[in-house]
Amino acid sequence: MRILITGGTGLIGRALAADLARDGHDVIILSRTPERYTGRLPQGVRAERWDGRTAEGWGALADGADAIVNLAGENIAGGRWTAERKRRIRQSRLDAGHAVVQAVEAAARKPRVVVQASAVGYYGPCGDDIITEDHPPGNDFLADVCVAWEQSTAAVEAHGVRRPILRTGVVLSTEGGALPRMLPPFKFGLGGPLGSGRQWFPWIHIRDEVRAIRFLIEHEDAHGPYNLTAPNPVTNAEFTKALGRVLRRPAFMPVPTLALKLLFGEMATVLLDGQRAVPQRLLDAGFSFTFEEVEQALRDLLSKQA
Repeated sequence: MRILITGGTGLIGRALAADLARDGHDVIILSRTPERYTGRLPQGVRAERWDGRTAEGWGALADGADAIVNLAGENIAGGRWTAERKRRIRQSRLDAGHAVVQAVEAAARKPRVVVQASAVGYYGPCGDDIITEDHPPGNDFLADVCVAWEQSTAAVEAHGVRRPILRTGVVLSTEGGALPRMLPPFKFGLGGPLGSGRQWFPWIHIRDEVRAIRFLIEHEDAHGPYNLTAPNPVTNAEFTKALGRVLRRPAFMPVPTLALKLLFGEMATVLLDGQRAVPQRLLDAGFSFTFEEVEQALRDLLSKQA
């Protein structure tokens, strides 16, 4: 298969590209600075330039491609949410989606599938409710971003292109994302829950994230939203206890809610609010998780660091 990945240099994109290339697929990642990756990409992966806003210069690659995986968007955890950063977070996702639509509309041979990224933030804070894919969206900033992100590529469906949507939770990996940032306090014996610790932590191992995306690419009846989260979400307190056990370090030093709000401002909602999201549609479709329990996942990732 020939597969294009926007956002292919991010945590999920890198892992997905490498996994696809190992199986002999032709993988093209789109980057504003492809020259940075010369000689650094796995065999079978190449980088092509794009501006993040239009199909100019790369759109022809969509003609006859098997799949486009649209992961592009500014990192929500890259700094405090000023008005300008919030605008860039939202606009970067809309621009990338519109570029994908342009490429699909211009393609004589349409891609079979466009896989559209999103996040469990779509649902907003939901307390202890169990969240499946039919739950309505929330009304906070992240929910608004996710709704717009998902809609940014909706127009490809009018061209007969299948479109699964990835509502991803917290991806656990040692190569980036949240987990490496959590490790230093634990290694010094200062780990503990964030705020009350009662908020839900919808996690997924990076290998299951990649496997689920490939499952949705390959299954012709997969369309619409899918929660990419492990079947057994845990609270933040349960996660930190599991992390402490794996690292053989204490996990009883809570970070006060007020301190997080002072440090991060509105962005603290990412840490203090969660969703008890479960992957109902993935399970119903026959997907089997390799890592269903959080301690099992953490031991796989961190066994050499414990």
